[in-house]
Amino acid sequence: MCGVDEVGRGCFAGPLVAGAVVFPPDSGLIPGIADSKLLSPKKRSELAEIIKEKAFGFGIGEVSSELIDKRGIVGATQYAFYLACKNLARTCDFFLIDAFPLKFISPQKQKPIISGDKISASIAAASIIAKVYRDALMEKLHIDFPDYGFDKHKGYGTSLHRAMIKKFGLSSLHRKSFKLDKFL
Repeated sequence: MCGVDEVGRGCFAGPLVAGAVVFPPDSGLIPGIADSKLLSPKKRSELAEIIKEKAFGFGIGEVSSELIDKRGIVGATQYAFYLACKNLARTCDFFLIDAFPLKFISPQKQKPIISGDKISASIAAASIIAKVYRDALMEKLHIDFPDYGFDKHKGYGTSLHRAMIKKFGLSSLHRKSFKLDKFL
């Protein structure tokens, strides 16, 4: 069974990232595992390492802001899910997904769960590895775009990020389809 989730869907800038995690049936629950949004960055990083050690396999799917603008957020989310599942080290019989059904998997082989990252350990694990990956990527992107504070807000629409958009305009990392020009 594979848990699948995404992070960065509502961000103003940067990629959307999906994670997919498959645990062995006898792996047991990892203490402290929860929805990535409820964990501190330090705890997420610690758990991500444990998840990677205990998992049969995990995959990451990354979709750029340009592709989000081209395909729309729904199409980009599906593509990120597809890439994460494709990048798994093994095949799966069944998929648990946070909220959204996978268009590329038979309905009989999946179960979308509303707030799944709060209910399923495998979905929460996918959320954690995706969030740690995306946060690290946004910190690296901050080096090339230091004016925007990506190392602090990770591309989310915080008041700091809105102020930076107003001051510096949109960068190539910003999602133009999100109509962010209202902050200029």
